[in-house]
Formats: sequence, C-alpha cells, structure tokens
Amino acid sequence: MTLSTVHGRHGMVTAPHFLASRAGLEVLKDGGNAREAAVAVAAALAVVYPHMTGIGGDSFWLIHEPDGRVHAIHGCGGAAQAADLSLYAGLDAVPTRGPLAANTVAGTISGWEAMLEGGTLPLDRILRDAIDHAEAGVAVTKSGADIVASKGPELRIQPGAWAETFDGMAEGHKLKQPALAETLRRLAIGGLDSFYRGALAADIADDLAALGSPVSAADLGAHQVEYPDPLRASIKGATLYNSAPPTQGIASLLILALSDRLPQGSAESFRHIHGLIEATKQAFLWRDRYCGDPRTMTADPQALLNDDDALHAMTARIGPQALPWPQPASAGDTCWFAVADSEGRVASCIQSTYFEFGSGLVLPRTGITWQNRGSSFRLAESGWNALTPGHKPFHTLNPALARFDDGRVMAYGTMGGEGQPQTQAAIFSRYARYGVDLQEAITRPRWLLGRTWGAESVTLKLEEGFDATTIDQLHAAGHDVEMVPYLSQSMGHAGAIVRHPDGTLEGATDPRSDGEVASW
Repeated sequence: MTLSTVHGRHGMVTAPHFLASRAGLEVLKDGGNAREAAVAVAAALAVVYPHMTGIGGDSFWLIHEPDGRVHAIHGCGGAAQAADLSLYAGLDAVPTRGPLAANTVAGTISGWEAMLEGGTLPLDRILRDAIDHAEAGVAVTKSGADIVASKGPELRIQPGAWAETFDGMAEGHKLKQPALAETLRRLAIGGLDSFYRGALAADIADDLAALGSPVSAADLGAHQVEYPDPLRASIKGATLYNSAPPTQGIASLLILALSDRLPQGSAESFRHIHGLIEATKQAFLWRDRYCGDPRTMTADPQALLNDDDALHAMTARIGPQALPWPQPASAGDTCWFAVADSEGRVASCIQSTYFEFGSGLVLPRTGITWQNRGSSFRLAESGWNALTPGHKPFHTLNPALARFDDGRVMAYGTMGGEGQPQTQAAIFSRYARYGVDLQEAITRPRWLLGRTWGAESVTLKLEEGFDATTIDQLHAAGHDVEMVPYLSQSMGHAGAIVRHPDGTLEGATDPRSDGEVASW
C-alpha cells in the first residue's frame, strides 16, 4: 500500500479508523480546538472500533498547549472496593474474561470531561457523529470481523449483551448499537459526570451488579480524573514526553534515552535495530520491577531519567550480543490517535478496554463494553501491581510527544501492548534521527520483541522487507528471529502528527489500520 505524508495548516487528525478522523476534523472546522476534536475522535472510535476501545475503558492524554506547556490527563480507574484477595480465593490469577475481570472503574469518560475544560462547543456537538454511527450503524472492518471470529468462543459465553450485539459480525456487516447510542445521548444531555454520579451511573452500577462485577455505584461515585506531571527525557535535539505511572511511559522514554547514547549506524542497520531492541530489554526490566500504581512504587522514574550516571550504567549493559530473553510479556489492545489545531495545540491520545472487547461484559441497558484492565493485577498481599482496592493497575497505554529544539512538536504513538514503546522508538528514530519521511517511518517494516496484540509467541518478530544482511546479523547476535508478513496486524496501528514552527502540519497513518489523516 502506498501512502504519502499529508500536509495541512488549519488542523489535522490521525486515527486508526477513517470515520473517527473525519469526526475530529469536522469539529475543528466548526470552531473546536484540538482538545474538543480529540474527544470527538475518542467517542467515534468507541463506536466504530468496539473491539479496540470503548467508554467502558481507560484513557490517557498528553497535550502541548499554544504557550508551550505540556501536561497530562489520566482517565484511569482503580480497583473496586470489593475487589480484594478474598474475592479471588482459590484462583492463581485474576480471570481475563467475565465478571471478575471487570473489577476496575472505567475512567475514559472522566478523561473526556477534563479534555473539554475551557472549550466552547456544546457536548451534543462533540458527540454528534458517535451517536449517529451507533444509531444508524457502521460497516464492520476486516480487523473487527477477524477478532469476532477468533475470540467469539470465549466472548459469547459471557453474561450480558455481547452475543446479541457483536456475535456473527462479518466484514461489511452493518453494526448498530442502539443502547450505546442512547447512553451517549444521555451523556450529551446530562453531562459527562453523569457516567459516575446520577441516574445513568445508577443504571451502569445495576447492570454491573446483575452481571456479577464487583464495581459498585460507590466505586463509580468515588472516581476522579488525575493530572500528573508527564515524564520527560532530554536527548540530542529534543525533549521527549510520555505518561507517568501507572503507565509504561517510562519504558518508552528509556528506550530512546538509552539508544541516544549508543553508536547509531544508519537507518534500518544492525546497529540501529539491535541497539533499540537491547535498550527495550533494559527498559522492560526496570519497568517490570518498579512500575505500577505510584503509591506502591519504590523508585522514581523521573529521577532515573534525570540521572546521567544511571542511564550510562544501563547503556553499558548493552553489548554486541543479545541479552537472553524473554521476560513475561504484557498483552492488550488500544486506540492511539492525535489532533493538532491552528493555534498550536497538539494532543497525543490513547484509550482502551485492554483485551479485545475487554472483559466481554456488555451492559444490557447501556451497551457499554466493560474493560478487563484489572486482570493485570497480581493476586498478592503486597508488591508490584498487587491487587488492592482503590489502586490503579499497571497500564501498557502511553501516548508520546516530542518538542524539538528547532520548535517542531511531534505527537506519535500506536496500539499494541508490549509493542507500543518499541514502535514509538522505531517511528521516532527513523524520523528524528535519520530524517526519514514521516509516512515512510510508519509504513516501513517494523520489529517487535515479545508478545503483543493478536500474537502469543515471545520471539523477535521482523516484518518481511528488512535487508537480508541485517537479518543475518541479528541472528548472529543471538536474537531469536521470527519473520512475519509485511503489514502484520501484530505490529499495531501507529500514527504521527508534526507541527512545524511556521504552523505547517504533517500527518501520517498506518497502512496496517483502517485509518486516515484528515487535514484542513
């Protein structure tokens, strides 16, 4: 597939589904800013990409404001008060599907509300396209149909409305979600806070209780959005930003900070790819030892990123041979997207229900698919990511931003569990370090260490298209290389927007997705 970098000036959206990109662009054209347009994109994705995201999940947002300030919003829910170890007595792990997997509050809507602060467009305008798509129906994508076919056996047996809503979907089938349309309409009328407090919240809580979830009305009512400082790392020519814990944003920053200290080679060379892969291993080892709910962490990720000696020590562990792998891998699916407006706002955004269709619980009265993010908790009394009522589970979600010394601002990211930090590193290094065209940086073959969305093996996967010499060198260095087809779904759905100092916008989307860059 041949795609070209898209250029614009007044506004731009990139998202993994073309209808979501267009929903965001129309909000920009109607006078909305990038933050308002981002919520329109998020709402549309919740309808047109229900296997990837939904309003029953969590969301994370990184925003560059016109004055240069970079700040974060975490719409991330904690474990229910009833979700303690006694609830899982006799189990070795939290189930990944079913009522006991639906054990955390969905924070996505609180992130939307925070993003809309200071906006001017009415909420019913922001949610207009999402409501229409849910009510009138949208054509099912191939990726959606494939997920229903492969995951149907474990999803159709779950309590709730999944089977009647999604089962049997084929590519091109018109998917209508009237219950979700009504919920979005109730949010537009009653305000986004009604998801957590009021009549809609009561209906959500009643449905969850009837299906066996531990999340209660009190849990919903206690939820609050958070505004943590984003993590930042300085490298040659740029300052990088990413989301703070409980996300794996630290891993994404560490990979680029460590590789910045290594011999560079040329784009797609052994040095380029091997260096990023080995930096990934060092970043994941730190992440898996320390990263989780900030209240339980014993190490400060920002302090690490500020410590040159510590970073050099980590870099020194990277040699010409591959470190033995694997470590335990994280799964998950997400939707990353970005929006830029003419005033200088650039938003990097991501939201998810974790696994495909989350817990598999679709609430009958509201049409909401509830996440299973809390299935990542460890059933332990204490320590890393231990299940504790009110605590946030570890998140693979992490939106990325970069501010270059020359004034460019770049939003970039992808879906794909363990693949998110790796694909971010591939895209950023190609574009920023080697001067590769933005769209080409996303389109080129990618690599992935470990397991990600849609894949179970933990090898080093390379898409077909890499130079044979580079592949041989990776084999010789001890990497367990597995070749996969070019444009493999397992490599995730990436995208990027770059705003230049003169206001020019560049955008790119992933040919692995159903998305587009919508530009004005």
